[in-house]
Amino acid sequence: MTQEPGELESLVRKRIRALRLAQGWSLEELAARAQVSQSTLSRIENGRRRLALDQLVTLARALETSLDQLVETAADDVVSNPMIDAAHGTMRWPLKAEPGVTVIRQRMTDPPPDHPSRMRAHPGREWLVVLSGTAILLLGNRRFRVETHQAAEFPTMLPHAIGAEGGPCEVLGIFDRDARRGHQRGDGAGKADRPSP
Repeated sequence: MTQEPGELESLVRKRIRALRLAQGWSLEELAARAQVSQSTLSRIENGRRRLALDQLVTLARALETSLDQLVETAADDVVSNPMIDAAHGTMRWPLKAEPGVTVIRQRMTDPPPDHPSRMRAHPGREWLVVLSGTAILLLGNRRFRVETHQAAEFPTMLPHAIGAEGGPCEVLGIFDRDARRGHQRGDGAGKADRPSP
């Protein structure tokens, strides 16, 4: 769906006001930062003054954002469905806001591999949170117990593997492009079940 010019302008005005309030700034404070008068800023926010490109650039800088982010259109595809990878027992959601970043939900039943040769190392970063159960993360020579609602973040250049402890666990992982590629090439450290709906 294409956004009408009036809708986009209204969205930008709301965004300027919302960003100002999120910073805890008054009209006077943002006006001083953007080097515009308080009345001009008020008229911009309230739709009584035309939006000019040079003012938007100045306001974006003062609000500590980019012009692109200030004027980006509203996305129609806010809700997305997972892609199910039955071969690897995962659900995954590519993130639109961060190209190359993928979110993966995985249910594991087996402990991590007991031999260091089965640990992987590859470029990238990984972040994970345990949704249920307890996971064991092997990272280099260290062993971490990650319980429900705890998270871990690590560079994937460290040899690593993950598995369940004492029964099934569900993990939600966020992989950057390099980490995702590294895991696609691997053969799976720890057996994964088909994801539950």
